[in-house]
Amino acid sequence: MSLPPCPKCSSEYVYEDGTQLVCPECAHEWNPADNSDEDTITAKDANGTLLHDGDKVTVAKDLKIKGSSQVIKIGTKAVIRRVLDKKDHELDCKVDGIGEMMVTAAFVKKA
Repeated sequence: MSLPPCPKCSSEYVYEDGTQLVCPECAHEWNPADNSDEDTITAKDANGTLLHDGDKVTVAKDLKIKGSSQVIKIGTKAVIRRVLDKKDHELDCKVDGIGEMMVTAAFVKKA
C-alpha cells in the first residue's frame, strides 16, 4: 500500500501510527480521512486583520525586549518572516533597527 506524501514538506517517508499518518522529517501528523483545511495557521493583528508570511506591520505599542534594556517604540516597522503556531509570540519578524525576534500578533498592526 502506497501512502501519500507529507502535505507540509512533501516527504515520501510517511508512516502509519494508528489512524494517523506521521512524517518523520517535519513531525507533521494528520488523519488521511479528514479532508478539512485546518492546518492553516492564522494570526490576527491588533485590529483583527489576518496576518500572513511576508506582510509588513508596525508596532502598536511600546514593547520591552526581555533580557535587554532596549524598547521597541510605537510605529517601528517590521516584516513577518513566518507565522507560527504558538500561543504567544506567533510572529517571527525582522524588526527595523533591532533585528530578528518573535513578536505577539496582538501588538502589531498591518501596514
